[in-house]
Amino acid sequence: MRVLTLVLVLGVACGLFADPLPADEIYDVWPGLAPGETTRNRGETLPFRENEKPRVTRVVKISRPTFTVHLAEQPNGAAVVILPGGGFGKVVPDKEGTEVAQWLNQQGIAAFVLSYRTTETRSVPGWVKPLQDAQRMMALVRSQAKLYGLKTDRIGLAGFSAGGQVAAKLLCDQGKLSYQRMDEVDDVSHRPDFAMLIYPWRIYDTTTGSLIAGVKVSKDVPPAFIVHTDDDASTSLGAVLFYAELKKLKIASELHVYGNGGHGYGLRKIPGSQISTWTDHAAHWLAK
Repeated sequence: MRVLTLVLVLGVACGLFADPLPADEIYDVWPGLAPGETTRNRGETLPFRENEKPRVTRVVKISRPTFTVHLAEQPNGAAVVILPGGGFGKVVPDKEGTEVAQWLNQQGIAAFVLSYRTTETRSVPGWVKPLQDAQRMMALVRSQAKLYGLKTDRIGLAGFSAGGQVAAKLLCDQGKLSYQRMDEVDDVSHRPDFAMLIYPWRIYDTTTGSLIAGVKVSKDVPPAFIVHTDDDASTSLGAVLFYAELKKLKIASELHVYGNGGHGYGLRKIPGSQISTWTDHAAHWLAK
């Protein structure tokens, strides 16, 4: 796996972007302030928890969403934008981000790890800003397909936990932006060609017994690979209902509900559980 060092430059006559210039290993999602923001804070990393081995990174107070690029040594032209979890108040960029990117690279798939905004307000639900960032990120990657050696019809989305809820909402947005058009990037489709929902967080409405508002599966939703556990407090019912709706519409997908494993495991092993084997099933599905 290698991280590409690029800055995305807008505004050239021959296309959406000029040739990228070498810079840091972290890149901006938006050319200036993100929608509705007044600051540009890449976030603050919380102290590591002493009892966690291996360690887990948690970043809070992000108002300037960024991403890292991870290209496969033997690419097959596919790419995945990764939305880590964190309950909307933080982002976990390693366990549910770069570690996943490394695994995808082993499958020949390029990966883009998004650190979306975590600046929730009382008037704005936690998923709103991450959804805007995810829509922009999908379009940004597709607009740069030639640069990264990608096929524009093989760009997917993977969401973990809270990122899984955002991914589910994006899959069901029918191509409608949740923010005002900013530039030419927003004219590019942000629709994924395939998706992975890994323990999507709270997409089941316990009051109505159905999927939450904003998550309504339609015919334009792409094939999806879904993972959950029976003992996950965020409930596998959302994953089951999402898959059932896909099945009704004959959208080829795959669902795995493990007996135990809890929540927030990423690719890591959980004692007494086989949950870490989900990547074997996913690799087979992705290869198809």
